[in-house]
Amino acid sequence: MTKLLFIIFAIYISNMIADRSILDNFVIKFCSILEKYVKYVVVSGFFAIASGRTRGTEDVDLIAEKLTLKQYLQLHEELKNAGFSTIQPEMPEELYNDYLKQNLSVRYIHNNEFLPNMEFKLAKDKLDEIQIGNRQKYDLTGLDIWFSPVNACVAFKEELLKSKKDLEDAEHIRLVYSDSINEQEIKKYKDLIRRYRL
Repeated sequence: MTKLLFIIFAIYISNMIADRSILDNFVIKFCSILEKYVKYVVVSGFFAIASGRTRGTEDVDLIAEKLTLKQYLQLHEELKNAGFSTIQPEMPEELYNDYLKQNLSVRYIHNNEFLPNMEFKLAKDKLDEIQIGNRQKYDLTGLDIWFSPVNACVAFKEELLKSKKDLEDAEHIRLVYSDSINEQEIKKYKDLIRRYRL
């Protein structure tokens, strides 16, 4: 019976996180609150998904400018009032000091549903700051949220992440945004990745 319940749960989860409307609504709600406090960029796989690639995901990666403790407490309270909570059980002050200030992520969920979740991080180096400084909104996604630049997305997936899924994401982004692909820009981002992350 336990195995059957696990299979049913796994099927439910896999269907839920592949549903664009669930992902979109989750990200829109989170980002609409976040942008009141700080600049941010959504990075990694969700950009490919929002740009038409068909695949599921369990989390959305987001990088924000550095926040003070006071700003974070206000943000956390507003997120909480909107139905968001953290997977980590710590108090907000501990989340800030023990996670965000240590370059670790805080994972937010909505309405106690563990998937999808928002992997919320603060900018930790110049590479993150450059992405935030060059953030873009893309009409093709149909979403009013800020994404990392196309060329940065491709560079991260090809140079740092490199899994089969990430390389397929990069290929999709290159195809869909062919007019925006700039190999020199991609090379610059790859050089920065080697400098700051490898």
